[in-house]
Amino acid sequence: MAKGEGAESGSAAGLLPTGILQAGDRPAQVKKEPKKKQQLSICNKLCYAVGGAPYQVTGCALGFFLQIYLLDVAQVDPFYASIILFLGRAWDAFTDPLVGFCISKSSWTRLGRLMPWIIFSTPLAIIAYFLIWFVPDFPQVQVLWYLLFYCLFETLVTCFHVPYSALTMFISTEQSERDSATAYRMTVEVLGTVLGTAIQGQIVGQADIPCLQDPNGSAVTSEGANRTHSTTSLRETQNAYLLAAGVIASIYIVCAVILVLGVREQREPYESQQAEPISYIRGLRLVMSHGPYVKLIAGFLFTSLAFMLVEGNFALFCTYTLGFRNEFQNLLLAIMLSATFTIPIWQWFLTQFGKKTAVYIGISSAVPFLILMALIERNLIVTYVVAVAAGVSVAAAFLLPWSMLPDVIDDFHLKQPHSRGTEPIFFSFYVFFTKFASGVSLGISTLSLDFAGYQTRGCSQPAQVRFTLKMLVTMAPIVLILLGLLLFKLYPIDEERRRQNKKALQALREEASSSGCSDTDSTELASIL
Repeated sequence: MAKGEGAESGSAAGLLPTGILQAGDRPAQVKKEPKKKQQLSICNKLCYAVGGAPYQVTGCALGFFLQIYLLDVAQVDPFYASIILFLGRAWDAFTDPLVGFCISKSSWTRLGRLMPWIIFSTPLAIIAYFLIWFVPDFPQVQVLWYLLFYCLFETLVTCFHVPYSALTMFISTEQSERDSATAYRMTVEVLGTVLGTAIQGQIVGQADIPCLQDPNGSAVTSEGANRTHSTTSLRETQNAYLLAAGVIASIYIVCAVILVLGVREQREPYESQQAEPISYIRGLRLVMSHGPYVKLIAGFLFTSLAFMLVEGNFALFCTYTLGFRNEFQNLLLAIMLSATFTIPIWQWFLTQFGKKTAVYIGISSAVPFLILMALIERNLIVTYVVAVAAGVSVAAAFLLPWSMLPDVIDDFHLKQPHSRGTEPIFFSFYVFFTKFASGVSLGISTLSLDFAGYQTRGCSQPAQVRFTLKMLVTMAPIVLILLGLLLFKLYPIDEERRRQNKKALQALREEASSSGCSDTDSTELASIL
């Protein structure tokens, strides 16, 4: 759960003298034919897109099901469950810039600079993922067990996802081709969330999860004659989670193999002429001082946090607040299928009306449906309608961040043409902020449930718990979405600036790849830019 305006400074294209944009005006150079646009085949785009599925399949399963698994299947105390969820996500966030730093120091190999990270992290990641869903026989080590393997898996999947995200900038030098590949990627990533939801939900949903009646009721299912049945049912549920983990791990391997065999990294023409990459600290300072980047991540920080709150608490909300214990996996599937089918619509929309307009309409469309979800009272048909409609907004939240981030990097390259190797910093710190916020949200929400009196494996929950879940899934996300949209007003890259940046970058690439261009000419061009 797989996603522009202003005038902060003049366009770099506007700063280019006519003599640079028209190479024939230089007396010392031979006029060159315009370089043919680099086109990616549909096969290339599909192979690239498939690489996004492992992160989304595993992330969806963990995001939607780990909380309820720890509380009701592994029977971890809610306080310790909140610690596991918070520390796991916080560690995950910390590893993103760390991996980004290591990648920025990596040398180009025969496979590229990013592919070796993807190849070597995959087998270790699937082992760690499988062990997250295993219940150890020693209850006293449960907290340490889940914290250890959760953090280990998040580290390894980061070694996969950060280079994969940065790969967007190395599959083509054409902005339109990258946007098209990103749309393919987002479609497959949403399909990945559908797979994660369907596999985890449907396999686990077949198991009879035992629960405890209200302590004030007349029976407790885990006592007396029902003790053996409850223990057997719990064991079946644990095995169902392991089966789902095995299926998802297999998908992870297949997608990684397709990515490695079907995609080739490409270096920028002007990059090979430059010296060694700048230092990580200097690169980080330059990246974090780039205004469009700061404003973009600030806006998506709040909107992503809103959707993560919904994701992390939706299973519990459906189970206890709406009373649909056996339907929540189907509701999740309805949301993700709706998102999958609307990704191409949003791709068309952003090309016709611009990315900032798509952000405002796409993200804000979730607000009325969240309000309706807060008002409905256990009406299954209305809940399905709301779920399908909410999927439209989820699709926009998936597509837009990853479609807009390459625009920010292009803008940065024009202002800092000698700052080579900063792409992993851009992607890793974007993911860092969203993951850290996600860890805070999950930790606080689980802790809030503990304070409200959450009963592990309860067939029902107290009124305070149901109210807390409603606030976490409806009102809190609405506030965060509105804050994020306000911040997007400050984002300076609109469609006009994107077109100007595209022209300026194309001039830089043609000048760098021209056989008649000397090192001195390249330095002069970069200085003027």
